[in-house]
Amino acid sequence: MSKPPRALIADDEPLLRERLAAHLARLWPALQLCGQARNGREAVALYEAEAPEVVFLDVHMPGLDGVGAARAISARAAAALRPVHVVFVTAFERYAVQAFEQGAVDYLVKPFDEPRLAATVQRLQERLAAGAPDAAVLDALLAQLAARLSGASAPATPRLQWIRASVGPVVRLIPVDEVVYCRSDEKYTQVVWTGGEALIRRSLRELLDELDPARFVQIHRSVIVALPHVSQVVRGDNETAELHLRGRPEVLPVSRSYTHQFRQM
Repeated sequence: MSKPPRALIADDEPLLRERLAAHLARLWPALQLCGQARNGREAVALYEAEAPEVVFLDVHMPGLDGVGAARAISARAAAALRPVHVVFVTAFERYAVQAFEQGAVDYLVKPFDEPRLAATVQRLQERLAAGAPDAAVLDALLAQLAARLSGASAPATPRLQWIRASVGPVVRLIPVDEVVYCRSDEKYTQVVWTGGEALIRRSLRELLDELDPARFVQIHRSVIVALPHVSQVVRGDNETAELHLRGRPEVLPVSRSYTHQFRQM
């Protein structure tokens, strides 16, 4: 017997989260709710920990919005070869109509009613039975929605493109795409990129808030790493792990708090 599907709900309004959870319990008793998130970053972390098949994401959330969270989740699902089905919950229908019409994601317009949710549940059940959605189509569509959303609403926090660092008497502009990992100590953060390394006076938390969550993940309280530069993760004792990098000798520790991010890889 196949395992029952699981879902997460992300919305910054607690009453709406509870209302959606209650409706789903009535309409889809077999669906297991694995958790609720208050914002996009919590949704991504919850997905990393639980890897549910369905995610309900409010489009407008503080910090990382629903579309940004969907892109990060989609990237992780594709890397782990796991299907993920996205449902956007939005007060603005125009943001999701294109996605809905192309069949890559579904959407609910606030305030949603039970008949509309019932139709969404039926489509999700059909899509789960049909298998994984096309990851490339989903990624392209989410990119289009992100562009439309940023143009139709208040601008989101811009993603960092360059890191300014002093290397001796020279100030370098390090392209974020070339960053391999960042490691912090008490006063500085070490930035290691394909062309060298440097120290900057910015905290790891400040960097993490501005970096693309689809590309960068935290693996230790003092280390964040760029996923494209990871070659393999070797599991160790006590739910720890070691992370190996492409073409580099360093081996980075993955602490117990962050090993869940590589559980499905």
